[in-house]
Amino acid sequence: MIRNYLKIAFRNLAKYKFISFINLFGLSVGLSCCLLILTYILNELSYDRYNSKAGRIYRVTRTFYNKDHIPNLSLGGIAPPYGPLLRNDFSDIQQLTRLLPNGTTPVKYKDNIYNEKDSYFADEHLADVFDVKMLKGDPRKGLEGPFSVMLTEEMAHKYFGNEDPMDKQVLLNNQFNCKITGVFKAFPENALFHPNMLLSFNTLKDSAIYGDNNLRTNFGNNAFFTYILLPEGYPAKSLEARFPAFLDKNMPRMKGAKAGNDPSKFTSLFLQKLTDIHLRSHLDEEMEENGDISRVYIFGAVALFILLIACINYMNLSTARSTLRAKEIGIRKVAGAERSEIITQFLSESVLIALLATLLAIGITWLTLPWLKTITGQELTIAILLKWQIILPLFLAPFVIGTLSGLYPALFMSSFQPSKVLKGLFKAGGSNVSFRKVLVVTQFSISIILIISTAIVFQQLHYMQKKSLGFDKEQVVTTLYENGLDPKYETFRTELKQNAYIKEATRSSRIPSGRLLDESGASMEVGDSLRPVNADIKFLAADYDFVPTYGIPIVAGRNFSRDYSTDTSSFLLNVAATQILGMKDPTEAVGKNFQYGNTKGKVIGVMGDFHFESMHQRIVPLIIVMPSIAQTANSFGRMSIKIAGGNTQAALAHIEATWKKFLPETPFEYTFLNERFEQLYKSEQKQGTLFTAFACIAIFIACLGLFGLSSFTITQRVKEIGVRKVLGASIGSIVGLLSKDFLKLVAIAAIIAFVVAGYAMHSWLQDFAYRIDMQWWVFLLAGILAALVALVTISFLAVRAAMANPVKSLRTE
Repeated sequence: MIRNYLKIAFRNLAKYKFISFINLFGLSVGLSCCLLILTYILNELSYDRYNSKAGRIYRVTRTFYNKDHIPNLSLGGIAPPYGPLLRNDFSDIQQLTRLLPNGTTPVKYKDNIYNEKDSYFADEHLADVFDVKMLKGDPRKGLEGPFSVMLTEEMAHKYFGNEDPMDKQVLLNNQFNCKITGVFKAFPENALFHPNMLLSFNTLKDSAIYGDNNLRTNFGNNAFFTYILLPEGYPAKSLEARFPAFLDKNMPRMKGAKAGNDPSKFTSLFLQKLTDIHLRSHLDEEMEENGDISRVYIFGAVALFILLIACINYMNLSTARSTLRAKEIGIRKVAGAERSEIITQFLSESVLIALLATLLAIGITWLTLPWLKTITGQELTIAILLKWQIILPLFLAPFVIGTLSGLYPALFMSSFQPSKVLKGLFKAGGSNVSFRKVLVVTQFSISIILIISTAIVFQQLHYMQKKSLGFDKEQVVTTLYENGLDPKYETFRTELKQNAYIKEATRSSRIPSGRLLDESGASMEVGDSLRPVNADIKFLAADYDFVPTYGIPIVAGRNFSRDYSTDTSSFLLNVAATQILGMKDPTEAVGKNFQYGNTKGKVIGVMGDFHFESMHQRIVPLIIVMPSIAQTANSFGRMSIKIAGGNTQAALAHIEATWKKFLPETPFEYTFLNERFEQLYKSEQKQGTLFTAFACIAIFIACLGLFGLSSFTITQRVKEIGVRKVLGASIGSIVGLLSKDFLKLVAIAAIIAFVVAGYAMHSWLQDFAYRIDMQWWVFLLAGILAALVALVTISFLAVRAAMANPVKSLRTE
């Protein structure tokens, strides 16, 4: 029986080659899109699950509150004293480990010296929490003593070649001689962080920056990422509920704090599951760039939409060709075939097409995966799909898809009455035609939604990239600032500016394109005294030349000047800061006594507002402080150099030569500021590119189905067209007649799509503090574009039918 069903199915595929091709090709493309998107989604969901204890690992995060107890800062890292205190106070914690990102680290071995990224200080308990695959050495012993370091296999080979690296010494940061105590395998691509080098945490106790006392008492430096391991099945929320009492017990009270104003009133600790961090964590500071669960949902929906369009094609074309097989069904019924047998026959044909489409889709996926890998920047391989949890559903997919897409046509065609069919009285119409119209509307609604979404994504991207930032980001070279420059910085800057291509140079704690996270309490002159202000004002340390280097306008007062010795205890505010302080005019702030943290001085100027951060964040109130000579050490982390646009290579060569003269042991590395701003919107650019590609595919599949459906419809009306031509109808009127029914459906689809896309894109735009207004013409243009594509598709067949010789179509009448 099954053999007979398959034999008939193959015969019908061969008999109706055109419709079979459209069904097979449409389903193949739709399924390959689903598999590509599934590969991306599975990779996103797999982050950190390679750890054998992943389900029991939690990160401790910290949130700060303003005076109204509203969260104003949430960090992925916490202060260093918390680690030992948590371990001491909570016996439920099985293990705890801490990591401190060390940024870019100069590493020297013999004559080889490189700037190494992704180095971390880690304690000896790292391997007790995370899975660390060692090639040489013991991770617990290797990270136990001070001045020890473990390297990845690639990094060990880079410095030592085929030599055994164990117990050899390298110079780090031009100050630490560290012994190689281990070699580990690079962490997987789907890991939370990717260290090239792990330095022993105990080294920090002897550093000039931290020191043992600082590590035990500094509750303000929240750069330490702390992970705990809990027992199997332990309720993390119950531990989290005990954190407020823990904070009040262990944290020192602020000076002058009133009774009841406990530390837990202005800061909190939370637990974040390791496997949730990549997709669900959007804190103000992360170890690496995270993904976003909303993107997973969006692209999952796109995959289902494309597959739905492909399945709709099958249902449409199968029901449309019902008249071609009406006599076959009638004869089968007269010969004694049961309705269940006819349904099984049509379902077997549908499953066969779905099975062939699945095999083709796997091949298309394998060929196009490198393209998706390039766009997403992720290590996507076909191996992601080679798991029984995926292979089993993939094996079942043809049966599910074939059954779902073939069920309605099978039920419809098996309901034919043989007496009417064999007398020639059967006519496909009524509910059949209405259902096909619903399917066409659904197809084009989805296509138009994707067109609108793509257009708005790109409009928002263009807006963010072209909107004035309030300063000049072009031709600004940025590099890490080295503290070794402190005693000779002015000489260094003078030599830099001797070259005509160097316009200005400056130092700052952060640079635009980063986040403004530093904050302290502020007090402002009210009457004859300084009074605390209830305002959150972010802080930036910068020198005299920050404002001119970035071309930031001064709207009131003046900039810092070397002509005024008191400027090292003076302040610059931005307009947003004056507004939050209750000043209607920026000039009111100039000359006022002000205190920020422990620094007292006067406000000497007000800057125009500028976008220090991305367009996702609003311009925040900002104060710039210029550290005194005594405070300079460790105040600056970045250097910015403004160059002329005439000869970029000559300018870079001069900067590098000057750098090597003053810092011969530190390699010079740089980035351009505009490139850093482009990186801020990299995820949106990827999203826009993928939307464009999948929108085009969705429209293509929809038009493919429309092409087959219109071809079938026009074939049924060939004699009508012949009669109309004989009676004098023009080609244009015939094309219009054949097209208008389909264009009506596209118009209905457009109205539905406008509502759905408008709501969806309005929600998406809420993620941006600065965003475009959705324009009505974008929606109209998308509808017109879909209508044009449909019109061209239909017209190709309609014109050919209208130009045919009517004698041929009427010969049999």
